[in-house]
Amino acid sequence: MELTIHLFTSLDGVVQGPGSPDEDRSGGFDRGGWLVPLMGEGFGEVVDGWFARTGELLFGRRTYDLMQSYWPHVTDDGGLAGEALNARPKHVVTSHPDDLAPWQGAAPLRGDLVAGVRALKGREADGGGELQVHGCATLVQALLREGLVDEVRTLVFPTVVGAGKRLFEPGLPPSTWRLVEATPTASGAVAARYRPVAHAGAGEFVVEDGREVSRPA
Repeated sequence: MELTIHLFTSLDGVVQGPGSPDEDRSGGFDRGGWLVPLMGEGFGEVVDGWFARTGELLFGRRTYDLMQSYWPHVTDDGGLAGEALNARPKHVVTSHPDDLAPWQGAAPLRGDLVAGVRALKGREADGGGELQVHGCATLVQALLREGLVDEVRTLVFPTVVGAGKRLFEPGLPPSTWRLVEATPTASGAVAARYRPVAHAGAGEFVVEDGREVSRPA
């Protein structure tokens, strides 16, 4: 299975607490719920496209607890998101597996994170599909650091939050990504897909024979 990341981000890259003021207040974050007024036309279509590819799901504990408290109660047309979240297998990265709240198909991912994720990626989901991460800002950092991500999908909203957890936090190794697709929505958000490629390194601009040229640093 390919491992794909799905995140709502602001223009300045913030991914923390998009859906509610109380979604994630860690680090003193008090700007949650910034996404809600901006959803607009085209939002559901993008999200349905993500969940149409779901084979299995990987969660960090905070996001799992949030999703588990919400989605099992959505019984009136939760769309492809509700269908996938409630029915597909869910693997939870947690240091306290014994108190994991029950949800159909959910189980803790035991042992080493990297080995466990590689084992999941090495098999096929029942019925096909991807191993998907939705949200989970802290878990995403670990997956990016270990080079386990096959594709990043973002829905970027035209707002600046100014503080909070970001998609690419300081301390990650340098990386280069290829834009696969970018589609604006009617409400002004942009859905984009990126895949990792060989890191481009660094270069510089110099003047040679009166012309500006670029060369590796």
